[in-house]
Amino acid sequence: MKRAVDHDAMRVVGYTTPWSAKAGQQINLSLSCDRPIKATRICRLDKPAPEFLAWPFETIGEPQHRYFDQGSFLFVRPGELAKVQAVHGIRFELFLTRNEGARTILEAGVLGLRLRDGAFVLEIGDETFVQKKAPTGVWLTVELDLRQEQPRLRIKSHDLLAPYELHEGFGSPARNLQAHGIHFGASATHHEPTLNAKFAAIRLDTPQGTVAWDFPTLLPTQPILSSGGADPLLLDVINQPAFCMTSARWDGSSFEPRFVPSHYDAIHCHDDDIGPLEWPASHRLTIPENVRPGVYAFQIEWDGGYERVVFFVTSSQVSSPLLYLVPTATYLAYADEYLPDHLYEWKSDDRGHRFAVANNLKSLYDYHSDLSGVSICSYKKPKVTLRDDYDYPLCGCPHNLPVDLHFLRFCHDNGIVFDVMTDHLHECGIDGLRRHQAVVTGSHPEYMSIEMEQALRQFVAEGGSIAYLGGNGFAATVAFKDDLMELRRSPLEAGRTWDGPVAAQALSITNEPGGYLRSRGRGEFSLIGGAISLMGFEGARPFTRTEESHEAGCAWLFEGVEDATFGTDGIVLGGAAGYEVDATDPALGTSADTVVIARATGFPDSFFQDPTRWYEGGDTQRIACRCAEMTLRKLAAGGLIFSASSVAWCGALPAAGAMNDAGRITLNLLNRLGATKGEPNPVEKI
Repeated sequence: MKRAVDHDAMRVVGYTTPWSAKAGQQINLSLSCDRPIKATRICRLDKPAPEFLAWPFETIGEPQHRYFDQGSFLFVRPGELAKVQAVHGIRFELFLTRNEGARTILEAGVLGLRLRDGAFVLEIGDETFVQKKAPTGVWLTVELDLRQEQPRLRIKSHDLLAPYELHEGFGSPARNLQAHGIHFGASATHHEPTLNAKFAAIRLDTPQGTVAWDFPTLLPTQPILSSGGADPLLLDVINQPAFCMTSARWDGSSFEPRFVPSHYDAIHCHDDDIGPLEWPASHRLTIPENVRPGVYAFQIEWDGGYERVVFFVTSSQVSSPLLYLVPTATYLAYADEYLPDHLYEWKSDDRGHRFAVANNLKSLYDYHSDLSGVSICSYKKPKVTLRDDYDYPLCGCPHNLPVDLHFLRFCHDNGIVFDVMTDHLHECGIDGLRRHQAVVTGSHPEYMSIEMEQALRQFVAEGGSIAYLGGNGFAATVAFKDDLMELRRSPLEAGRTWDGPVAAQALSITNEPGGYLRSRGRGEFSLIGGAISLMGFEGARPFTRTEESHEAGCAWLFEGVEDATFGTDGIVLGGAAGYEVDATDPALGTSADTVVIARATGFPDSFFQDPTRWYEGGDTQRIACRCAEMTLRKLAAGGLIFSASSVAWCGALPAAGAMNDAGRITLNLLNRLGATKGEPNPVEKI
């Protein structure tokens, strides 16, 4: 359904294509606004103070009030149907989920099979021939026999325990279907919400034979080509429904679409799906040569205010032994989070969340209107919660990008220089890391692809180091394809966000398992030593050094730190250990050579523990494990892995011109990791 952008919460929104670029490459800016734009400027955000830059860029279009096209569906275009002489019958499999109000199941010219008040209704023009209550949650076969002598509608359930049958004749069948095309899950007018349902096994009976569309388990990039019939026909897939979904053939014998693809040959359409936006570009920027990598934004100004649209400039040559990995996967997973107020208590207001609610936008933490989880999205959309002035309503404090900017500004203020790369290591693999000595993360690198994790694992195996300066990182699997990112959640995540059935965990981009990396022997414990132990939205806690931290192999990290307890304040919940914190667990994969160098305890009762962990010692052990554990691991290959173990750690760093113990520890770490073993070649390409 087409809807104008609601700008009450934010007067200007936009996105860049691509989201990141190197010097010499182009970035296009696409905007929607409800008032005249006064000026557009380029701003660098990761310096101690915002820095405006006189970069030349082109104005290639006029910013306008734009539209979203929401709701996914399928469409056989009239030009495709013109390849057949006639359509004598339409068959498909249908699994209805939750739908409110008027919806369309199929429309072809004057012929319409619709849902009205929960009932099947068959319409031909102004005539109604069938009206019967429709079942939800069961697979149905729908057949429309359109032959002149005996037009009939048949609908039958596949479930022996939930029998359903509709078998009705109707008057003269619709003529000239080829002139209008066939919509599955939407009306041609797009004036009503699309259908929440799964579709599979679509068939058209024609004089040239049966035209068949079966949905692939791997996400396609083009319209789906039919089999059978004289000439192949194209089926358009509109607005990014979910692929690789269980169909009527799934019998529980396997959770692997690569083994039983016919069990996963359905798609799931939702009335709030949004595909990659194609708003026209208003500005085009060519990143100047010799620009330092970092976090930048277009600042769009109008009389009375401004908004910023963030993009990243990545390194094109090696200039530092330290490589900062921008956590775009986490940024995109959280972008436009809905946070319905009947489920979550808001501790602060944020215009980005108000905009998301007003425009029915969804993040990968949200669920569709039929209660299935949102599992795929594009960066080609306004990411209205990705702002340098963002406060997370659940915490009432900065989260994600502004916390990472706080860290980067601290580094700039203290002379720490990074190369910058996004976390899209699936594009370059280990080769993108090898010319650096250490990879440095931000506050919350929660999501990564298998290729990303493997590149980092190989990097440290070859002598590199990781400075993991966050919490709840390296946790869940995502997959990338062009501008898209997909996330299938595990049932183990129940209670924190939506959880998907085990049968629906396979990613449509790769067909590999989604869910936690730890379930595949990767990430978290096996790579960086710990995983999330506690999560809460109240007061953060300080860390206290352990006895092991005074040993020679660890003491260097605390040079200049006089107090045993540190991290007593910060911009994230007021301390260094907060929001989400990690702890070790040898039973789940923490290596024996991982040393706990500091621990935070005394968290409020509102912090809840990771429900996926089992404690051999029962409640006594569980209570003792209500902590955050900062760790250090010296690797045989010569590198090390440091874990701050807290999303709040970067927020505990001092502001520009100041210093505290969290800052001293961080500088000790980065200076040790950046101690050059040989000056990098500044013209060596990345």
